[in-house]
Amino acid sequence: MSTLDLCEKYFGTKDVYQLMSLAKGAAEKEVKKAYHKLSLLVHPDRVPEEQKEEATEKFKVLSKLYQVLTDSQKRALYDEQGVIDDDDEAESKLSSWLDLWSKIFKPISEEDINNYEKEYVDSELERTDVKKAYLGGKGCINYLMNHVPFMKVEDEPRIQKIVETMIASGEVPEYKIFTEEPVAKRKKRHQKYAREFKEAKVIKKRLERRQKEKDDQDLADNGGDLQQMILARRNQRESNFGSLMDRLVEKYGNEDDSDTVDFSAFEKKKKKSKKPAKQEPKLKLNGVKTGRVEKSQK
Repeated sequence: MSTLDLCEKYFGTKDVYQLMSLAKGAAEKEVKKAYHKLSLLVHPDRVPEEQKEEATEKFKVLSKLYQVLTDSQKRALYDEQGVIDDDDEAESKLSSWLDLWSKIFKPISEEDINNYEKEYVDSELERTDVKKAYLGGKGCINYLMNHVPFMKVEDEPRIQKIVETMIASGEVPEYKIFTEEPVAKRKKRHQKYAREFKEAKVIKKRLERRQKEKDDQDLADNGGDLQQMILARRNQRESNFGSLMDRLVEKYGNEDDSDTVDFSAFEKKKKKSKKPAKQEPKLKLNGVKTGRVEKSQK
């Protein structure tokens, strides 16, 4: 089947721009954003096991369409004649598309997170998230802590002022659990945060120490030559990446065109109702041992 036939099969349309909700003259930045949004829904590593096979095919089709819309010649051919060149068989391999995806959407670094936090704090987006979390948790500050990005106990006075302003203007209702939070509840939350912060510092130092030990060992293995160490690491990363791609291809790369599913289903709620899961008695976490959280009932 051609790319456009597969597009119609899995997404219900041969109109690439309609699929990605784009205008025909959309800029490459808009195309990238639309592709990212859709590809996350069908990325083989982000769906349940039973959906992986179909998701793989959808992912491959979306990646092909993205490549067409970001290549001036291929896009012009599609715009003028409604045709997509399917001659390159190598592009049909899952490894090629996963490689493309990883190059387009690079891993987020700690610096990226810190920069985003600076932009986010005191922004309109943060205010919107605070309002949503305040209403969703009916004023529970613990709920806000878990749903407002980057919120820490140090931010509580600032967040409280934001909510109080909303309450005063009638934008949100007043919840007594927020305006008159019990001292014991607040103290317990602060103690929990302080404990987790301390544990995080210990883990970070441990990771830094292990990295330093590894750096020293790698340097020693390469005769103290820093350039050789960097080269060896690059070769190792390439080898690891190749092995990962081979495993993904082996796991997700089988092609099967026999199953036709309407992709629009992801926008609709499932018609079949599920029986509510039986609630288990709540357990209290006692600690962590050998990488697992041990639970016990008191």
